[in-house]
Amino acid sequence: MNTTSSPRKDTILVVDDMPNNVSVLFSFLSQAGFKVLVAQDGRRALQTAEQAGPDLILLDVMMPNMDGFEVCSLLKAKEQTKNIPVIFMTALVDTVDKIKGFKLGAADYLTKPIQHEEVLVRINAQLNVYKLQRQLKEKNQQLQEQTLELEKRNLELEAFARTVAHDLKNPLSAVIGLTDMLLTDCTTTNLPTADSIENLQYVGQASQKMLNIIDALLLLASASKPQSINTQPLNMLRIIEAVVQQRLAFMCKQTQGNIQYPCEWPVATGYAPWVEEIWANYISNALKYGGTPPHIELGADPDENGMVCFWVRDNGPGLLPEAQAQLFTPFTRLHKDRAEGHGLGLSIVQQVTQRLSGQVGVESVFGQGSKFYFTLPSAH
Repeated sequence: MNTTSSPRKDTILVVDDMPNNVSVLFSFLSQAGFKVLVAQDGRRALQTAEQAGPDLILLDVMMPNMDGFEVCSLLKAKEQTKNIPVIFMTALVDTVDKIKGFKLGAADYLTKPIQHEEVLVRINAQLNVYKLQRQLKEKNQQLQEQTLELEKRNLELEAFARTVAHDLKNPLSAVIGLTDMLLTDCTTTNLPTADSIENLQYVGQASQKMLNIIDALLLLASASKPQSINTQPLNMLRIIEAVVQQRLAFMCKQTQGNIQYPCEWPVATGYAPWVEEIWANYISNALKYGGTPPHIELGADPDENGMVCFWVRDNGPGLLPEAQAQLFTPFTRLHKDRAEGHGLGLSIVQQVTQRLSGQVGVESVFGQGSKFYFTLPSAH
């Protein structure tokens, strides 16, 4: 079977109140390979142009009720039809009339009686110009979109530089200072002192903080690259247990947080390392900014659109609308006075979820806690 589609025919709208003229043009233009539409008065011409969107209009000037000049003026006044090239057909030879037509937006003139070869040449010339204009408009639109994307990336790059400069500088300075103190202790005593052991713990904490920041930056960078991702059905219980029992065990103990989640989960498709990072960010934020102590509930709800909505509900103070508007923005901290962070978590959640064909969001009422969610395609 030949599945190759034939090239699209250019559409010409012929507007003339004389049936003989219409018949001749219809036959000639159809044989020349055009799709031809016909209107015999100005009102029908306007309706057809708006509904069909022809590539070019051949418009008679002398028509009853609404002449070609008025039709052209109305065509150029509407967004849908203003860019369609109009070629006037007229027996008028007065220069004043031609100037009037050009001022109204006409692209060209044909003088009656119509010569077929001249019609074809002028139509093809205007169609070429029209197509080039459309291509230029599309390219300009693409360029504008690319420019906006570049501006966004530049802003993120500037914020990235600030993050590296500030968030890595403090723990790195601590590592350097504590290391000097440990070296001094080693030269004055043969056994590690209590202060030395405490300093080593601080070194480990500062190093872990730097590693977390670097991992977050690398994950954000990888989520921004147009690489293909191998998605598979997820064992969500295993992913959540790895997050809660391994990655966040110390934080749970430190905050005395209580996390409840079901043993059975709907099966969704995704990329397990990224989905683990989503849960880690949502749950750690709930532990940081939830109630005292934090009570956290995890769950999932399949919807009718073939997606599964996974969520984390906390007992924190909730978020005002202006705070919700800043969520999922790279390098933005909403709780500068409550817990340290590098403002990357929710941005990572948004980017990786979008790469997995899902969405993120929050439902929150100030004073009543928050529910953060993300969606993934169902595996069923």
